[in-house]
Amino acid sequence: SSAGSAPGAPGSGRRGALRFAGAALAVAVVVGGVSYLNSGSSGGAKKVGMSLSTLNNPFFVQMKEGAQAEAEKAGIDLTVTDAQNDASQQANQLQNFTSSGVSSIIVNPVDSDAVGPGVRSANQADIPVIAADRGVNKADTATLVASDNVAGGKLAADALADRLGGKGSIVILQGTAGTSASRERGAGFAEGLKAHPGIKVVAKQPADFDRTKGLDVMTNLIQSHPDITGVFAENDEMALGAVKALGGKAGKSVSVVGFDGTPDGLKAVGAGTLYASVAQQPSELGRIAVQNAVKAAKGDTVEKTVKVPVKVVTRENVADFS
Repeated sequence: SSAGSAPGAPGSGRRGALRFAGAALAVAVVVGGVSYLNSGSSGGAKKVGMSLSTLNNPFFVQMKEGAQAEAEKAGIDLTVTDAQNDASQQANQLQNFTSSGVSSIIVNPVDSDAVGPGVRSANQADIPVIAADRGVNKADTATLVASDNVAGGKLAADALADRLGGKGSIVILQGTAGTSASRERGAGFAEGLKAHPGIKVVAKQPADFDRTKGLDVMTNLIQSHPDITGVFAENDEMALGAVKALGGKAGKSVSVVGFDGTPDGLKAVGAGTLYASVAQQPSELGRIAVQNAVKAAKGDTVEKTVKVPVKVVTRENVADFS
């Protein structure tokens, strides 16, 4: 650095020796680290990488916490990265995990298609990949640990139909296009609505699982559809954005159903502004993902799909969840 001693200045020899010792130590650490990683690939899981789509969402923060608790219990070195909802950033994270020789990788895709090449690279390096919450397209995963999103979508349709007495006009706030969670929840909801022909979907629009976008999209939808009586949002963050846009109508003339059972979502259910949320168990998803990552790294058999149950939470039973 520019602040270092000039050659031949008093103390420069000592500093040089210290620098050499520091460099030798760094090499030893790197060599030790490499042998530690290599021991992980032969003797079961030691080091696991986890790439989450975003940590700007309470659901994924809870998933991370569940994963960390399980890793600690199992004595696993878990590295968690945040892709910030950017598919190219996630691709880089997967590449880094693969080249650093982790025992297994857990990925919660930003986009189920875009993540394919990164997962295929891990496949080629014989690193098992666990998909969490969302599936991976055009690549092999050892297992998918996910909530039963289709069943959850059907439950949401039934809950909203019951609340509306089987008739009314509703809008749907969709999640990020290209995610299996959005596709499956939407499909389950559409399937569930078939039993309630008196309910008409007047608009569907993506708000990318984001609260602010949920607020913006809902504000626009209210202007073009002022007479709606219900909203289904494919996650709680968008549902809470919709509640804000609806103001005094939320929970009174318009019933909103969300999905996830996040702490903020459950609070809104308790307050009556959100009619219901289909509660997932994000920390359980994280925990089970790590368990499967450890098993897959050891070469043990894992189920191709692990479905974590979901439940409808309304004001009547919200105390059991919070």
